[in-house]
Amino acid sequence: MKLNIDYQEKFQHRHIAPDQTETVAMLAQLGVGSVDELIDQTIPAAIRLKNTLNLPAAKSEFDYLNNLKITASKNKVFKSYIGKGYYDVIVPGVIQRNILENPGWYTQYTPYQAEIAQGRLQALLNFQTMVIDLTGMEIANASLLDEGTAAAEAMFMQYSLRKNVKAKRFFVSEEVFPQTIDILKTRSNPLDLELVIGNHRTIDLDDSFFGAIVQYPAGNGEVYDYRSFADSLHEKNIKLTVVADLMSLVLLAPPGEWGADVVVGSTQRFGIPMGFGGPHAAFFATKDAYKRSIPGRIIGVTIDNAGNYALRMALQTREQHIRRDKATSNICTAQALLAIMAGMYAAYHGPEGLKLIAERIHGLAVLLSESVKALGYGQQNEVYFDTLTFDAGLVVNTIHAEALNQEMNFYYQGNEVSIALDETTSPEDIQTIVRIFAKAKGKTLADANFEAIKEALQTPIPAELQRTSAFLNHQVFSTHHSEHEMLRYIKSLEAKDLSLCHSMIALGSCTMKLNATTEMVPVTWAEFSKMHPFAPTDQVGGYMQIFDELNKWLSEITGFAAMSLQPNAGAQGEYAGLLVIRAYHQANGDHQRNIALIPSSAHGTNPASAAMAGMKIVVVKCDDNGNIDVADLKAKAEQYSKELSCLMVTYPSTHGVFEESIIKICDIIHQHGGQVYMDGANMNAQVGLTSPANIGADVCHLNLHKTFCIPHGGGGPGMGPIGVAKHLIQFLPGHAMVDIEQGKSIPAISAAPWGSASILLISHAYIAMMGSEGLTNATRYAILNANYIKARLEKHFPVLYAGANGRCAHEMILDCRAFKNSGIEVTDIAKRLMDYGFHAPTVSFPVAGTVMVEPTESEPKHELDRFCDAMIAIRNEIEDVEKGISDKINNPLKNAPHTAAVVTGNEWGHPYTRQKAAFPLPYVSAFKFWPSVGRVNDTHGDRTLICVCPPLESYVFEENLTE
Repeated sequence: MKLNIDYQEKFQHRHIAPDQTETVAMLAQLGVGSVDELIDQTIPAAIRLKNTLNLPAAKSEFDYLNNLKITASKNKVFKSYIGKGYYDVIVPGVIQRNILENPGWYTQYTPYQAEIAQGRLQALLNFQTMVIDLTGMEIANASLLDEGTAAAEAMFMQYSLRKNVKAKRFFVSEEVFPQTIDILKTRSNPLDLELVIGNHRTIDLDDSFFGAIVQYPAGNGEVYDYRSFADSLHEKNIKLTVVADLMSLVLLAPPGEWGADVVVGSTQRFGIPMGFGGPHAAFFATKDAYKRSIPGRIIGVTIDNAGNYALRMALQTREQHIRRDKATSNICTAQALLAIMAGMYAAYHGPEGLKLIAERIHGLAVLLSESVKALGYGQQNEVYFDTLTFDAGLVVNTIHAEALNQEMNFYYQGNEVSIALDETTSPEDIQTIVRIFAKAKGKTLADANFEAIKEALQTPIPAELQRTSAFLNHQVFSTHHSEHEMLRYIKSLEAKDLSLCHSMIALGSCTMKLNATTEMVPVTWAEFSKMHPFAPTDQVGGYMQIFDELNKWLSEITGFAAMSLQPNAGAQGEYAGLLVIRAYHQANGDHQRNIALIPSSAHGTNPASAAMAGMKIVVVKCDDNGNIDVADLKAKAEQYSKELSCLMVTYPSTHGVFEESIIKICDIIHQHGGQVYMDGANMNAQVGLTSPANIGADVCHLNLHKTFCIPHGGGGPGMGPIGVAKHLIQFLPGHAMVDIEQGKSIPAISAAPWGSASILLISHAYIAMMGSEGLTNATRYAILNANYIKARLEKHFPVLYAGANGRCAHEMILDCRAFKNSGIEVTDIAKRLMDYGFHAPTVSFPVAGTVMVEPTESEPKHELDRFCDAMIAIRNEIEDVEKGISDKINNPLKNAPHTAAVVTGNEWGHPYTRQKAAFPLPYVSAFKFWPSVGRVNDTHGDRTLICVCPPLESYVFEENLTE
């Protein structure tokens, strides 16, 4: 036997599922001899890349992790006392292992299909309840991207709710965190809103102001009594936003009790690692009166078709981005995975546990304050929770140097030293810090009177600022305090959710592909997870190397000159790209260029983002084949030639087709002085074969949570970095806290300089392990898998659009509108798929009454066949209704999904069998996933909006009382 010692396993063979035998079989179904022949029939020759991607050779999984360990060692994990909204945490092991590191939680999609997402919805309802209780507000959403953007969303909401339409000014306390002020500048400028930054104690606001924002505790650590300020605002119909530290609200009077209209902030302190800036779950809480203006998602209580307790995304048809250019927010995602972790942290510790943690943090701050004051330093905060500001005078540099010797990071501004404590801080750490301050003055710990102070600690928080109200009274926060109970609770919720662990999720435009374990592993390494985003640059060499390599690789893949990794969601990337274009035009003196041409088929975030960027939207028609109407585009480009800012275009199109005229379309825009913004949602059909720059785009955002393997996390996290052509580099986003200016940078888009930095590791790993060949093959197989499904299903469901040669790109639209004549809605098909063990494809987008299917390259042929078999079986069920064989009302589609309780119940009032209901195909019995509730009642949920965990006695709804 000859031995092969040169063999090295290729990661692409793990990521791309179809093997050679399956490939041959699928090609035969399509009637082509090779994958290359299929690609030639699919992608126009004019936009094909001439060369292969210039990327480093692919690494094996083993070699990648070994190399990454070397890179990680370049990050110096010092104890962080920098604060400014980011704090070290203790992640409970049961939560880290069973949620953060568990594909049963991180591979789910957004819970639009509520019946197979009840576990996640319950966890998010817990999160909302936690936020409402701690803030003292009446309603909260299911998370936003970060604290800074949540504050900006609050400003926008207040502006949209203003009674005085002439009011265009917004007061910002100078003690709001700098990164938040930076984002407020970004968001206010395109809409000509004036920010007035000053001292809340001396500012005199008049009716030209529509809102105000303060930090609680303030950025310097002081806890102000804002009651009189809030009262003065309300007398003038000015609304108040409070940016609050959630952990401090365990001890401090909640803003809802002293006059806040909106409370926002971050839940990062509730067991979510710093991760050099994210991802973290922001929160947004407000008054019930404003519930229809809240950005993002709200989870609400409803009932199913049997009258049982169920959850859903409440008011989901009113999500902001669906309002398109009339939206006041472009939010279409959240931070679900991180919100779930934060909610579980609260459930694990409960109100008493949280109080002990908060008291410990505060007590250590008091000990530090009194000890350092005993050394002769001035401590500037009279009332504080965890953050102290010392006047170090002439010894500030000595303190700085000695702190670094002790591997500690403080925050320095002039002669002031700020120290923010957290739940990882110990009494021993306080001793070390006191020694640092003592040594700077030639003293010792004994001079600080440390032990005596430790024995006589008293809080400086006055009674009127202390919390007296109860919180987290619901049973969920008092039941799961042992690890065994928490483990079982987490697993019980996980069991109610369908994820990629169970079956393919063939969502068009959403690219639900493999999130490989090796890609995920480094996210929780301490060298990456425990880094503060404002740590000194000489301590973050590992992250800088990752960013530099990812910038180069993504630039090569897109054909652009440079990237900004800051936008932490796809919609954020859209907005950032449009602001870069806006800045470019203004730098050229073309201030009048504010028209955005947007095809009628575009995702709702496109016009929403354009409106937020201060642009006027002009809709471009699509022709009967779903392509951009070039004649209409040309006419409108000519009509608005002097005002044209940009075209927003998705490629391949939202209809799943490589439009032949794309180069001509881009040329038309450029001829009239505009820029081309490409939405990167469908980048999975481009990588290695064509590129945004190759088609003529100037800017493109990339959904790293789609094409580049960051998990969807059940509705977040995401990342949406943007690539730009050379002439736009100087306008890429900067940041108030870190020097990343490009020359004429726009202000920050996200709170952290590199967005959700820790999950950039996932995309870095994917590209490094796939290499040029692997990435290109992934695209080829994404197109092959999609066309295979098209070939199998097009005899049963009309495929709405196709390219010149009858091929789709990486996705297709199945037309279900004709079934409505027999009473079958596309929703019925979506719900019936659950009985077959599948999550529905994208429903009614971009065309109402259709489903959009995208299989990705990660699914093997037998899984594609299972899905196709299910869809064909459902088509046969529809035919039974059409022919009168099945009742129009009482049939498997209308009653779907069927729960175990219904199928095994004593009563069965349907004209079809229980087996037909629950096990419609042979494979289902071996892979059965039971929906935990029947079809949810959307109307009931909106009519009786409940967005907190109800008391247990209310779980029995009135509808059941007659039974």
